[in-house]
Amino acid sequence: MRNKQRGISLFGMFFVAMGLVFIALVVMKVIPPYIEYVSIKKVFNAMVADPQMQDAKPSQIRESYVRRSSIDNITSVKADDVDISRDNGKLTLSAKYHVEKPLFDNIGIYIDFAPTTDANGAP
Repeated sequence: MRNKQRGISLFGMFFVAMGLVFIALVVMKVIPPYIEYVSIKKVFNAMVADPQMQDAKPSQIRESYVRRSSIDNITSVKADDVDISRDNGKLTLSAKYHVEKPLFDNIGIYIDFAPTTDANGAP
């Protein structure tokens, strides 16, 4: 009786490798925008927690954002993009932006982000 061979063929291994390369490409393109999103949320939460920002004017809040965002190398959200509001005397910061990352040729990834803090200053 003859044993039947098992395993993946060279052709099958090629398709598996191509799938893994595509997934790795997408992951490498998507992770940096999410890291920047987390940095923006961190800056917003730090500003809301800062007692000096509670009574600050919008121009002072934007100036503080510019300083803090330059430290974290945030480029997607400019100071003019930050929406400043007060809810029951509590500072609330938010922004909406999108990131487009090309993959290859005319195919890319489009991601919408909306970092914000609620009226209690929680993320």
